[in-house]
Amino acid sequence: MVVPRNLNDSTDATMLFRMDHFETIDRLLNSIVDSLFGERVYLGPKYMRNRPAYSLKNVLLLYNFSVTMLSFYMLVELISTVWSAGYRLQCQGLHEAGEADIRVAKVLWWYYFSKLIEFLDTIFIVLRKKNSQISFLHVYHHASMFNIWWCVLNWIPCGQSFFGPMLNSFIHILMYSYYGLSTIPSMHKYLWWKRYLTQAQLVQFVLTITHTVSAWVVPCGFPLGCLKFQTFYMVTLVLLFVNFYMQTYRKRRLEVEGMTKIGDLKNNHSNGHTSSLNGNSKHKLQ
Repeated sequence: MVVPRNLNDSTDATMLFRMDHFETIDRLLNSIVDSLFGERVYLGPKYMRNRPAYSLKNVLLLYNFSVTMLSFYMLVELISTVWSAGYRLQCQGLHEAGEADIRVAKVLWWYYFSKLIEFLDTIFIVLRKKNSQISFLHVYHHASMFNIWWCVLNWIPCGQSFFGPMLNSFIHILMYSYYGLSTIPSMHKYLWWKRYLTQAQLVQFVLTITHTVSAWVVPCGFPLGCLKFQTFYMVTLVLLFVNFYMQTYRKRRLEVEGMTKIGDLKNNHSNGHTSSLNGNSKHKLQ
């Protein structure tokens, strides 16, 4: 079981008791991850090479709705817990809030577990033969988040650690709502806001970096090494997501401009051809 380290005696005993029902599941998590990310990313497309793509419309609708609801639960629970416990926004040390720290740790366990659930994103991509979506960013983000949060739950399961999951849960409500609605053809005309999801993710990363660095400036006992690592990791995500945003939407802009030019050429050609026909007709009439 993932058991937070360095808890005081009373909090430690309560945590062990309350999180004991997660033990069986937790032992399986790390053994499953390597089968989801690793050779399976290569073997999946190979398996699907000569097979038709699956639609998975209803499965995706249920999956995205479920992840949205889980994200909503985590967001509400984190906000209500840290608000009632008087967590400090600028910097919150480990194990200062007693019962509230236990509640936060339980929610963060579900956040950690959600990172395993989100590996299904990759499985669905493979089954639908959308392999171009399995980019370096996709693999790096999904694989690293699961391992990082295993470490978080072992050593820093409360305090300052609440902020990133709280923001990310909000972003995932938007993101998986979008994915779910995109499976419904009649809703496509309302999904003009996809590019803003990436912008919202970037804002999330910047806010998390700001929140983390603020704990360097005015420390509260939260491990400095963890803060440094999180800052570095968030910077890598900013760089990768900015690159993704620029590549994706610059490519689309170029495609639109290209289609516009082709349309203009067709119009000019059509107009010239019409004039020629009119001239020939006049000549014949004369």
